[in-house]
Amino acid sequence: MAETTPSSRPVRVLVADDEAMVRAGVRAILARDPQIEVVAEAGDGHEAVLLTGRHRPDVVLLDIQMPGLDGLTVAARLHREPRAVGVIMLTTFGQDEYVTRALEEGADGFLLKADDPRELLNGVRAVGAGGAYLSPRVAGRVIAGLRAHRAAHPHRSLDRLTEREREVLAGVGAGLSNAEIAGLLHLVEGTVKAHVSAVLAKLGVRNRVEAAIAAYGAGLVPPRPRRPGAGQR
Repeated sequence: MAETTPSSRPVRVLVADDEAMVRAGVRAILARDPQIEVVAEAGDGHEAVLLTGRHRPDVVLLDIQMPGLDGLTVAARLHREPRAVGVIMLTTFGQDEYVTRALEEGADGFLLKADDPRELLNGVRAVGAGGAYLSPRVAGRVIAGLRAHRAAHPHRSLDRLTEREREVLAGVGAGLSNAEIAGLLHLVEGTVKAHVSAVLAKLGVRNRVEAAIAAYGAGLVPPRPRRPGAGQR
């Protein structure tokens, strides 16, 4: 899931976490990129929902454990809203059950607070452009689970996809938006959207995040090189 090309308008972000120091740290990291703008901060789940409606951000960063409404419940509420908003879970908790539920609730990304700060910037850019993004450490575990699931359900193999659908899936796996995939493949955006819908149906996955994981698991997207010492904690 690669970095996306910055747009002319900054990606508008809402940061929701019950710890003020965490919110300050996230804001400081995002301030490194002039194409990212933090428009609001929320200290609990109810406030996150309220401020999302008020400020209409492009991306909402959600902690899982917050007072009032937890982050997963907020993600589910935002996913049901008529106006799409990108949702990234940014949390200390990377257990498989949290990741699975986050994807089920419509999250577009999942990052760990222990990740390199560059992952946060990459994730916000990707989701802000309509793509999907997972922490490399989270993606590794999810890919392993997806491969096991595919082995048990061979009818969901990528063999069912056309060559063009495989190209579109590779773009989704790279974190590209429909518009970016259209430019890369010289297609109109509506055609790409139709291909993405067909890919989701054929693979039996629920959203772009799971489709991106499938692309990684099938080798359509080369893995990002590990930095020295990455994952050693």
